Amino acid sequence: MPSVCLYFQVHQPYRLKKYSFFDIGHDHIYEDEKLNKEILHKVSEKCYLPANNKILELIKRHEGKFRISYSVSGTALEQFEKYRPDVLQSFIELSKTGCVEFLSETYNHSLSYLFSKTEFEKSVLKHRAKIKEHFNQIPSVFRNTELIYNNNLSLDIEKMGFKGILCEGVDHLLGNRNANFIYQAPGATKLKNLLKNYRLSDDIAFRFSDKNWSEYPLNTKKYATYIHQIAGNGEIINLFMDYETFGEHQWAETGIFNFLDQLPSAILKHPDFNFKTPSEIIEYYPIRGIYDVPHFISWADTERDLSAWLSNSMQEEAMQKIFSLEKSIQKLKLKKFRQIWENLQTSDHFYYMCTKFWNDGDVHKYFSPYDSPYEAYIFFMNVFTDFEIAVKKRLKKQEKNITKISKPLSQAKVEFTQQQKAAYPN
Repeated sequence: MPSVCLYFQVHQPYRLKKYSFFDIGHDHIYEDEKLNKEILHKVSEKCYLPANNKILELIKRHEGKFRISYSVSGTALEQFEKYRPDVLQSFIELSKTGCVEFLSETYNHSLSYLFSKTEFEKSVLKHRAKIKEHFNQIPSVFRNTELIYNNNLSLDIEKMGFKGILCEGVDHLLGNRNANFIYQAPGATKLKNLLKNYRLSDDIAFRFSDKNWSEYPLNTKKYATYIHQIAGNGEIINLFMDYETFGEHQWAETGIFNFLDQLPSAILKHPDFNFKTPSEIIEYYPIRGIYDVPHFISWADTERDLSAWLSNSMQEEAMQKIFSLEKSIQKLKLKKFRQIWENLQTSDHFYYMCTKFWNDGDVHKYFSPYDSPYEAYIFFMNVFTDFEIAVKKRLKKQEKNITKISKPLSQAKVEFTQQQKAAYPN
């Protein structure tokens, strides 16, 4: 009985304002709150609220047979708390159905695993606590930022107690196999890998409204046929995509919400098919092979590698700079400084600096609030420079205070010793 596993990524970053060189040393507010608020309101009205309402309706209509999962970044949850509590409540209502699973990820949607495993673990635990706070769930399945994955990540996630991990199904790594089975990393003992079926996922996420696509228009009958053809050649069909596919990337006028409305019934018409969440998939299906990924992969762009974030010197320098402050942030132990530092780790900042295909009007340009990757780099580095100066000043002040406190304590110790000697001369 093949199972369809629907997973949606929900993420909104804190975008930086156009912070000039002349702001350094004068302006310590880095984020464009106005833009963050505007985008969140827009996406909430176009995607989050109508999609959540539709999902809730489908769960009720199909009496719990329709089951899905989400990964919601900590930065998205914080913005829901601040600007759109109605959206947060709509996710809470979905959680209450018992048909929706919330997964774990890095809190700030960062690339911390590539640079600091210590910071990575802190970020994952912080996110897990946030999910528990709002949805009363403790995630058992992990999804790294942008599905970035390799064998070592699998082993580290297993040590953290997770039962499963989501990753991209890359053709050249699968060989003559397909992504429609449970796999496991070399050396793993319990952790199971759910691999994205990128062809069927991208049919909805990227090709749905493409009039030049040979399969356009895509209706649920046609799509269900693609799904049902996997019977006998797979046990699971993992459809992973950004939640903003519904209403934001694919506008309501394209018919995407009608497609979503009819999708569960079209798939469930085949008596051998059902919907399961990632943890249910893990419990139900056995491991069918080893998925060996020695180098990092992701779900971004056609290369499915790290080049969306680390393909030029601007990205590499900016990334190295921000993680160079890790020890200083640990010494400061100040919530405000740590929060700024964590927000500057968000992968979107480095995605905006990507120069691949920029002139071709690709997806990188669509997501970027800046006029060019170079502008994104300049504003980020200006912010970093001001923040680094502030961190060093505060650290110097902290060290001075510690010295002032320690001197009187040392003097008191000397005086106390002298008093002891006077009282007990022998």
